[in-house]
Amino acid sequence: MSRTLPNMDTNELIKRYAAGKRDFSRIDLSGTTLIGGNLSWAILAETNLSGANLFNTSLIRANLIRADLIGANLSGANLSGADLSGADLTEIDLNGATLTGTTLVGANLSGANLIGGDLSGANLLGANLSWADLNEAKLQWTIMPDGAISNQVA
Repeated sequence: MSRTLPNMDTNELIKRYAAGKRDFSRIDLSGTTLIGGNLSWAILAETNLSGANLFNTSLIRANLIRADLIGANLSGANLSGADLSGADLTEIDLNGATLTGTTLVGANLSGANLIGGDLSGANLLGANLSWADLNEAKLQWTIMPDGAISNQVA
C-alpha cells in the first residue's frame, strides 16, 4: 500500500464488528492477531493485513478486494465465498484453509502455502501461483489461472 492508512487495533476491530459495523476498508490492520475470530461478511477492501495472524478465523463472504495480506497467517481459516480479487497474498499461509467458491481473480499468490486447502469452485483466473505450494489441495471445479477448469480432488 503506497498511501498511509488509518490504524486500528484488534480490540477496536472486535468491538466495532460486535456492534454491527462491517466496513473496515482502507484501514491498517497489519500485524493484527485474531485467532479463531469471526469477520464473516466484513468489508476489508484495500485493507493492510500484512503479517496478520488470523489462524482459524471465519472470513466467510468477506470482501478483501485488493487487500494486502503479504506474509499473513490464515491457516485453518474459512474464506468460503470471499472475494480476494487483485489481493496481494505473497507468502501467505493458507495451510488447511477453506476457500470454496472464493474469487481470487488476478490475485498474487506467489510463494503461498495452500497445502491441504480446499479451493473447490474457486476462481483463480489470472492469478499468480508461482512458487505456491498446492500439495494435497482440493481443486475440484476450480478455474485455474489459464482459464482451464480443474477437477483434481486431493
